[in-house]
Amino acid sequence: MNGKADAVVVGSGPNGLAAALRLSAAGLRVQVVERAERPGGGMRTEELTRPGYAHDVCSTVQPMAAAAPFFREFDLPSRGVRLVQPEVCFAHPLDGGRAAVSRQSLEETADGLGSDGAAYRQLFGPLVEHGTDVVDFFLTSQLRRPPTRSVPEVLKFALTGLPNVRWLAHRYFDTEEGQALLAGAAAHGMLDLARPLTASLGMMLGMLAHHVGWPLIEGGSQKLADAMVTALEEQGGEVVTGHEVTDLREFDGVPAVLLDTTPRAFVSMAGDRVHEGYRRWVARYKHGPGVFKVDWVLSDPVPWTNSDVRRSGTIHLAGTLEETLAGEAAPAAGRLTDKPYVLAVQPTVPDPSRAPDGGHIFWAYVHVPHGSDVDMTEAIENQVERFAPGFRDTVVERVTKNAVQMEQWNPNHVGGDISNGEASFTQMLARPVPRWNTYKTPIRGTYLASAATPPGPAVHGQCGDNAARVALREVFGIRHTPRLRSARGRSAAVSFRP
Repeated sequence: MNGKADAVVVGSGPNGLAAALRLSAAGLRVQVVERAERPGGGMRTEELTRPGYAHDVCSTVQPMAAAAPFFREFDLPSRGVRLVQPEVCFAHPLDGGRAAVSRQSLEETADGLGSDGAAYRQLFGPLVEHGTDVVDFFLTSQLRRPPTRSVPEVLKFALTGLPNVRWLAHRYFDTEEGQALLAGAAAHGMLDLARPLTASLGMMLGMLAHHVGWPLIEGGSQKLADAMVTALEEQGGEVVTGHEVTDLREFDGVPAVLLDTTPRAFVSMAGDRVHEGYRRWVARYKHGPGVFKVDWVLSDPVPWTNSDVRRSGTIHLAGTLEETLAGEAAPAAGRLTDKPYVLAVQPTVPDPSRAPDGGHIFWAYVHVPHGSDVDMTEAIENQVERFAPGFRDTVVERVTKNAVQMEQWNPNHVGGDISNGEASFTQMLARPVPRWNTYKTPIRGTYLASAATPPGPAVHGQCGDNAARVALREVFGIRHTPRLRSARGRSAAVSFRP
């Protein structure tokens, strides 16, 4: 970079890169500093097993990247980022060869739920019709872009989503299929499903399946990170990898510093520049359960008993609603279970490019107590075998990461918590500390821009984008948000590969 940076972003996950792109769009000289050897944070793709097999280490399925306002403006197709849709968005197998499945078509999904079809249309129909407004309302900073036409639908979503998902499942659905489909989606939140607000996550993720699908990025999630880095570099920005920041005094004289880190990492880097009151609030910030993840190379596709599951991108393995509730209650209470909720993805079903011709990859993780180093491979494979007898016969190779190793791979995953903080009701109201503008820190010109700030976890870039807008206004006096610059020499047409 020629000259001193106007702004530095620490961390190159989706939020850090989104912040950098927004700042760069204002004509600022932006430098991103990353501890790892490759940018991307949770979007990194690596050859974990064999050459030519592209495994997403963390984030794989990207409905928020398709729906969020930041990435709609960034225009993924024009950047060479292609979203591929599985025929079935997600599936929830049940014993006896049954399965509840969510397709991109709301009508087809409802038809597949039999007697619960009318209730499914009642719950999700209005949300899908006003999907963009619902997403924008809950992702943008301080409700700065309230929907103009969808206030009743947004309020209904907010009120219906306040209780727990068990209440919602029993309120709307009578069949095991309908109840399990909703609970399986809600369990992505890594919370005890008896807690408030879990209904909202099941509703949001269920709605997104019909609004934008549950796509994967062709070639791996790294493609999105690389496209963001390329866009930043084309605008004169710089990404420095392999450099760990331990002291914010390294950036003295830089007008704005944005941190795609944990709150505790900020406090550590800030030293005595942070007052004791803020330190106490950060010490109270709670990280939730961790994950234990297995990546497999397979000789054949997973032999699911149900044919619809074979065409699914994402699979929730837990059985009935009650089994799903029990599977998520255990890690939230600090316990292990031999019948966990398993979240699995078969990337080569919609995207064969991730493996050599004839090759197959598959991954799954379970939620475990915070910081657990217990090997959950057998419990995971038992759940897969339950719904896909003969699965173990297809395994060619496997690699695992426990919760401790997940944190070693990415320090933002404290104790294996890939959400950068528990997404509970109280912590979503005040994330990470109870103040009106939670992106601001006690250090002038320094802002938090990670998933530890609103709107929380997922690959949507909005935490970084929201923080960048605050920095532009407060540090540089730029009140009108600059538009992201268009891709060079590429079409801006939006399309999805079916």
